[in-house]
Amino acid sequence: MDKNNTYLASKPRYEILDGLRGVAATLVVAYHLFETYYSGKPNQPINHGYLAVDFFFVLSGFVVGYAYDDRWDKMSTWNFVKRRLIRLHPMVIFGTLFGAIMYYFSSCSTFPLINNTPWYMVVFVMLWCFTMIPLPNTMDIRGWAETNPLNGPAWSLQWEYVANLLYALVFRRLSKTALALCVALFALLTIILCLNIDVFGFLEERSWAAYTVVGGWSTTPGQLQVGLTRLLYPFFCGLLLSRMGWLIRVKGGFWWCSLIIVILFCMPWLGMGTEGQARITNGIYEACCILVAFPLIVAIGAGSSVKGGKSEAINRFLGDISYPLYITHYPLIYMQMSWVDSHKDAPLATHIFVALCIFTLAILVACASYKLYDLPVRTWLRNRLFRPANTNP
Repeated sequence: MDKNNTYLASKPRYEILDGLRGVAATLVVAYHLFETYYSGKPNQPINHGYLAVDFFFVLSGFVVGYAYDDRWDKMSTWNFVKRRLIRLHPMVIFGTLFGAIMYYFSSCSTFPLINNTPWYMVVFVMLWCFTMIPLPNTMDIRGWAETNPLNGPAWSLQWEYVANLLYALVFRRLSKTALALCVALFALLTIILCLNIDVFGFLEERSWAAYTVVGGWSTTPGQLQVGLTRLLYPFFCGLLLSRMGWLIRVKGGFWWCSLIIVILFCMPWLGMGTEGQARITNGIYEACCILVAFPLIVAIGAGSSVKGGKSEAINRFLGDISYPLYITHYPLIYMQMSWVDSHKDAPLATHIFVALCIFTLAILVACASYKLYDLPVRTWLRNRLFRPANTNP
């Protein structure tokens, strides 16, 4: 068998995990819609929505371990890289292209650089961001110092790529014991971040986000520490869960897990300073979510099942649109920010109507991009890069 050119059929999916990814992605859209009005203040309804990134990493680690751990005798590292690129990169390109199309529609005082950015610079940045190489701060065209100023959430996908490479080159070779020791070390890094212990001297620049895990979307030392910390424990804890087979079966697991996710994400900051800043109690809460609650949710989701009826249909729908929704919604949020900036005096009902329309549009864009672009492109790439197979990646 040619390890470099054979496409191995995909394993049966953990459908509830796909559905839970969709639940979290939907909450992320709502979180960002609220964030336009609350500007990161701790009293918004989905205040811990940013923890979805950490939850996604646990899911990814579990799924990657399940899908590939027992296949390395039949699969080369390059084969693995191609599979992951086929799965992830088409929507990265679509999300960045969508962000470029929507770029000038988000012009407002919040984004002071837009009006002074020529079209050819937008095209250049778009082509750069297609590669998933973080954009240097000196090339920022929006003003937020994002690694992808056309589609902010792409930063977490950049870290996802790092995790996949670390897995393929190093962590797949580790024993369960060695992996567990690494996960324990990464847990310590998570605690250091959540408790705002500035061991490496990089956290002072993000004092506004002390006792939270907010960050990871820029290339400053502090942001890189936050991003790497948010990646390492969740992803490789998910991998360890998969290897150990720690699954928990619960009747109605999809609905119970979804409810827990909603509660965890909607929890207000625990303990606030006089200026609305989080305190150590909030850091303890976020550490508990990342270290304990998210792995537990994944174990329940993987161990439970959903069959028949509306539950299965809802779960499948949310699973299908989860990744497209996450990676395409933010250009619409940029547009919402622009509209709000120029319509501050509009009636509350109008603001609610606009937010609901953008939420609906985000769902529609995700559905359309999944069916009309993502699936066909992945099938085409699979057939071009591998021997023909009868299964989708």
